[in-house]
Amino acid sequence: MQDETSTSIANLIEVVENQIADQDPKKVAETLMRLRMTGYSRDEAIEYIACALMVEIYDVSHHNGQFTLSRYEANLDTLPDMPWADEINLDIGE
Repeated sequence: MQDETSTSIANLIEVVENQIADQDPKKVAETLMRLRMTGYSRDEAIEYIACALMVEIYDVSHHNGQFTLSRYEANLDTLPDMPWADEINLDIGE
């Protein structure tokens, strides 16, 4: 189970890194810069962004939803706060 979790996190981080490199969505790179400017390391900022991405993936997989860019961007705007974390039992940094 730990290996699966590590692989999933690594996959999310890879997606975020690709979004930053591609500047798509642009909000991801903006969020990285904002978090860095408020004192977070690059790795911490990427992990926070990956958490916001996880919310969208969770919704798609558990609620037969559809990826919603506007919700993803709204979640990015809340970082480093994650008011949606309890909804998906998100447990990071502990």
